[in-house]
Amino acid sequence: QHGSPPFPLRDRNFQGRSYECSSDCADMSSYLSRCHSCRVERGCFMVYDRTNFMGNQYFLRRGEYADYMSMMGMSDCIRSCRMIPMHRGSYRMRIYERENFGGMMHELMDDCDNIMDRYRMSNCMSCNVMDGHWLMYEQPNYRGRMMYMRPGEYRNFMNMGMSNMRFMSMRRIMDSYY
Repeated sequence: QHGSPPFPLRDRNFQGRSYECSSDCADMSSYLSRCHSCRVERGCFMVYDRTNFMGNQYFLRRGEYADYMSMMGMSDCIRSCRMIPMHRGSYRMRIYERENFGGMMHELMDDCDNIMDRYRMSNCMSCNVMDGHWLMYEQPNYRGRMMYMRPGEYRNFMNMGMSNMRFMSMRRIMDSYY
């Protein structure tokens, strides 16, 4: 896998200066004053409209995104990005109704399009990702704002800048996305 990095970033419609990225970048402002388009050549990335992997998040897989940010309603341009490593193996995550792993708990090993329908769970305030990489969505059927979850403990989503979000569906980031 030699050659150019997998993620060139530019202004709208691939105009202006570009920056090529092959790993996490917490602040793109030192490379580009603004970034509104990108091409994912290999792998998958999460892009964020704030520095340090904060703000609204968007999942990108291989392809061209000429003006992806305005299409998705991103308020600004890409300010940071995170490369999602490929995962082969099992997927396992525990979701909890309350913060600090409280309340009702369910273990997921596959996608869930609606936690209310499947588990009679009206809220998800914390989770523990044991295996794999996941996307969590604020609405059923993988719609609305999303959040990338890699392996680790997430005790309180409100402390992660998601104070007015509820997660209602979850999807595994599968190797078929790469």
